[in-house]
Order: sequence, then structure tokens, then C-alpha cells
Amino acid sequence: MSVEGGFDAVMVLSFGGPDKPADVRPFLENVTRGRGVPPERLDEVAEHYHHFGGVSPINALNKQMIGSLETELGRVGIDLPVYFGNRNWHPMIEETLEQIYADGHRRVLVFPTSAWGGYSGCRQYDEDIRRGLDALGDRADSMVLRKLPQYWDHPAMTASWADSIRAASAELPPELRDEARLIFTAHSIPDSADRAAGPPQDGGRLYSRQVADASRLAATAAGFSSFDQVWQSRSGPARIPWLDPDICDHLDDVAAQGVLAVIVCPIGFVSDHLEVVWDLDNEGLDKANELGLGYARAKTVGTDPRFITMIVELIGEQLAGPVAFRQGMTDNGAPCAVGCCEPVRRPA
Repeated sequence: MSVEGGFDAVMVLSFGGPDKPADVRPFLENVTRGRGVPPERLDEVAEHYHHFGGVSPINALNKQMIGSLETELGRVGIDLPVYFGNRNWHPMIEETLEQIYADGHRRVLVFPTSAWGGYSGCRQYDEDIRRGLDALGDRADSMVLRKLPQYWDHPAMTASWADSIRAASAELPPELRDEARLIFTAHSIPDSADRAAGPPQDGGRLYSRQVADASRLAATAAGFSSFDQVWQSRSGPARIPWLDPDICDHLDDVAAQGVLAVIVCPIGFVSDHLEVVWDLDNEGLDKANELGLGYARAKTVGTDPRFITMIVELIGEQLAGPVAFRQGMTDNGAPCAVGCCEPVRRPA
């Protein structure tokens, strides 16, 4: 299947985050609506935000990314305005699409700030797009919103992660660098959600397989022959199995094995938003200090010029003419493939 170009705007679509203390609880309620997360867990996570003044770095980081993207688009001669929309906090996608429509744009390329397959990393962005279009009512009939394909294995991502890992290694004392354990982290999800992601004939687990493959690519490019894959940022009820081990539990394990230093690479995230900063730069670092482990955290790739160039390349492909649909690429919120990234049925 192929489609024609002719797009007239770009939207960066992200998760969202609070901009002030009063936003924290309403934001978290938006994030967890319908998921059965107990109030005490919301209180616990809210304290993470209040530790940083009630402000998530994610909106500022996305605005910085958009500024760099606008500059690079201009440099290569692509004259498209760039808009910013979110799933869970302002600017919400509904607000952004109202503005896009009012500005006269009808064919919009959407760049999601998640590189992955799976429900939360892919399908839920399709649902966001559909929700935004539904809010436009009959006006949506004239709109095309094309979500760009997944990019977890793009060579620019691999190269950026490799450089970030090498830079983190250089932060360790020289005597620890050669023996440091490389550990990749990504956002944990319920095990049932991971099993539901991807064509059943392939055994599901699209998300965790992609994370493992991306970690292998980055480790190899950085010159590491082995690595560990762990998870972080679990938020669901304790009775529901999530992907594990958790990063802090894993630090206990590697210290018990006699490892003296670790390089932690948050490959599941494109920017240093609050979950990275809290889980790795606070809890992870505190745990490493408690265990006497040397600890270095690789920076995320969102500020790397190669990451911005990658986005421009993905946009340019769509403008150049007919484009074959790839995994994650959708129009107007339609699923990219039957059986791919299916939402998990939650108990009533």
C-alpha cells in the first residue's frame, strides 16, 4: 500500500506533564484513568513531582526539541509549521488540533515521542489522534493525520545511544571502566500488555522484543559484548505482574555478583523527563551508593542533533511521494495492523 504526499503541517505528540504544583494530581488522574491505580500510589508518585517543584521537565524538553526541529526543517528547505500536542496535559491534542484547523492546515504529519510498538508506545497514540479528530466533529472529515513510523531501530538512534554510553563510561574512574556492567532500562508495562502487543503468530511481546533488539544494537555499536535488560517506573497494583526485574532490584543482584560499577542507559526514553530523573538519578543512584557501586547514567538522545535530523528524514520521506506503510505508521488513528499493539481488556 502506498500514499501520496502533500502535507502542510507537523505535530509533535507526547505524553504531557504538569507545569506547576496544582497540575500534579489532575495530571496523574488523567494518566491513570480507568486503570485501577490506588489513590495511595498516586500520592506516592505526586511526591516525585513535588520533589522537583511540581514541574515535569517533559514539556520544556519537547519545546526545546520542537525549536531544534523547526531550525533543521528550515535549514533543509522544508516550510512546515510545527505544533505541539499532548495526551495527558496541556497543550492537549484536542486544543492543538483546534489551532491547526483554525490556521488552515488539513494534512498533518504526527511525530510521537515514543519509538516503540505496544499499546502505550504506539496504539495509544493512534487513540489520541482519533480522540482529537472526534473533538473536531464534522470538520475532521477534511483532515488527514499521518502518524510517522516507529523508529526504535533507526541508525541515528543507535549511533546516538552508542555515543551516550561511551560518554557515560568515561565518567567512571578509569580503573572501573573496563569491568563496568552495561544495563539498559525501559518503562515496565503489565506482562499481559506485553503478551498482547504484536501479531499472535509471532508470540506477541512486540515491545520487550524491540527493547532487547535496540539494546543489542546500541551495545554492539558502543563496543560492549554483553548487557543486561531491566525495567523501571512500574505503577500498577502489586497483584498484577509487570515486566521485571526492576532496576533497583537488579543493582542488588549485580552487587552480590561482585560487579563494581554500572553504566545505566535509559534506552526506553527519548528525553530526560521525570521518570528518568527520579528513577535513575535519584533512586538508582541512591541504591548504587548504598551498595558501593560506581554509577554512570547515559544521557537520552532527544538533544542529539542526529535525533532531530532523523525526524526531518522521516518527514521528508512523506513529502517525497508515495510511501510504503511501515510498522506504526497510521492515518487518522486507524490501527497499523490487525492484531498489532492491541489494548488489554481491563477488569470492570
